[in-house]
This record gives sequence, C-alpha cells and structure tokens, in this order.
Amino acid sequence: MSLTIIQSGFMTLLQDYGRFGWHQSGITQGGPMDEHAFLWANKLLQNEFNAPQLEICLGGFSARFEQATNIVVCGALAVVSINGRKIQLWQTYAVSKGDEILIGSVNNGVYIYLAVLGGFQAVPKLGSVATVMREGLGGLHGNGAILCNGDSVDYAKNPVQVDMLKSVIPDRFLPDYPKEITLRFVVNQSSTACSSQVIDDFVQQSFTVSSKIDRMGYRLTAQTPINAAQKGIISQGVSLGSIQLPPNGDPIVLLKDKQTVGGYPQIGCIARVDIAKLSQSKPGTSLKFVPVEMVSLEQELKEYIEFFAIA
Repeated sequence: MSLTIIQSGFMTLLQDYGRFGWHQSGITQGGPMDEHAFLWANKLLQNEFNAPQLEICLGGFSARFEQATNIVVCGALAVVSINGRKIQLWQTYAVSKGDEILIGSVNNGVYIYLAVLGGFQAVPKLGSVATVMREGLGGLHGNGAILCNGDSVDYAKNPVQVDMLKSVIPDRFLPDYPKEITLRFVVNQSSTACSSQVIDDFVQQSFTVSSKIDRMGYRLTAQTPINAAQKGIISQGVSLGSIQLPPNGDPIVLLKDKQTVGGYPQIGCIARVDIAKLSQSKPGTSLKFVPVEMVSLEQELKEYIEFFAIA
C-alpha cells in the first residue's frame, strides 16, 4: 500500500533519523532537519523513533492515500486539509483509502513532516533510507533523488488505531518559530579554537539568517564581520551544529547534510536540542548565541534521548 504523490512541492525527501557510523568514509548522517518535529510525529503515532517520514520543504504538497492509516503532520505552520477539510498540525488523524491531503505554502517555519502509522518504507542504503542528495544516497530509489509527482511511497498495511485519534502534543512542547531566537553553544576548546576576543565578538552581537541556507548548513550575516587571526586550519572532523568562521567573517552553522571534515576555524558547537530552532528559521530571522558549559547540557540530552526512546 502506498501514498501517491500528486504535487511534490519545492522539495520533498524521505527521511529517517539518519545514517550513522560512516563518517570515516566521508558519508554524512542526513536525517530530519527539525528533529523535534520528526520525533514528535513518530511519538504521537507510537512509531519507533526512526520510522521514515516525508520531509516537505516550504509546503505546496499534495498526495493520495491508497490504504487507510493514521497520520500526523508536524513542523512549520501551514494550512493542511484532508479532502478539503482543514486539520490541525501536531495531532493524529485517521485517513481512508482514496483520501487526499493538501499541505499549503508555509506561513512560519521551513520544514513540515508527514508521518504515517508504522512509517514509510524503502530499501535502506548503508543502514538508512535518509536522503542525502549531495551524496546520491538514500530516498525512495536509493539514489538520493527528491520525490517527484507520481511517485508512490509504500507504507505498512496496518488497521487504523482508534485509540490514537486524539493524540496531541502537550502545549508546553509546541514550538512557535519566532523571528528572533537564541541558541546555546559550547565554545571550542581544541587547538583550533578561536581566540577569546573572537568569542567575545561573537556573543556580543546579533546575526541574521542569510538567503544562503540549505540542508548542509546555514550561513549567517554578522552585524560586524568577525575577524579571526587564522583564516584556515588543517581540515578536521566537524560535528552537527559546528559553527565555522570563514575568512569573510560571516559564521556558518553546519546541519544534517554537512561535510564530514572542514578547514575553517570553529567557534564552537550548538546544543543538540537547539538545532531544530535554527533549521526552522527563514532568511531574515535574527539570532544571538549564548555560551554554556557542556556539563549543563548533558542531563538535558540524556532526558531527550530517553523521552523519545532513541536507541
């Protein structure tokens, strides 16, 4: 049984939680840009945390369900309807065979997640179906291609679960995607670290999300370009959320489809649970950075992993 895509929109990708254990081969992790929305969609449907979903960038998507199932739509704010009847985001619904879903253009945020009971199905590549276009890996056909009009994405033939029809995210976890955000980060303490003056310059000003954003990373525009004494370093491994400082002084935050090594000085790394806020930020969003100690984030991350049962 499958979902038949009528209108694929700007960019729709099949994503699970990501592809891990391949950095030494130069293969990045991929996975959902907004983990918060992705993980909540699976939690609301009682799926495993890793169950594949459709990641829909900027909306403009429509599709037909070829088999009854339960669904949920989470993430960026958009008008969503089933057979012309508006539904709420962050809430589970039952759909019948032949029902059509329409997700309009986003009003706030960037990424929308469509999940079904049991998850979408595709043949894994290197242990994951996560789509990484740059690497030609994962997705519906295993070649990293975006989903197109007419594609059919399989999902399990499960009986509709009546007990989850009222499953809704608690209000305290509901994001609002503001136009001004604050991100916590841990300062780089390695031999390639930036000077204390660079860190001071970094935390004392605001930045704007530029138009140069994609799944690899977000380039920020500084009020005053930050000058680092070292313009480059010997390439080293980079982490999800790493904040790089290129020679032009405008930082770059590395995201899910990042390269595995980089040669720019690294200011630090964003707190894991804050990355979702950045990924949902459109160009023009204002942001500031606050340095924190790593130990202060450890318990938070532990609770995050336990809450979503991330294996």
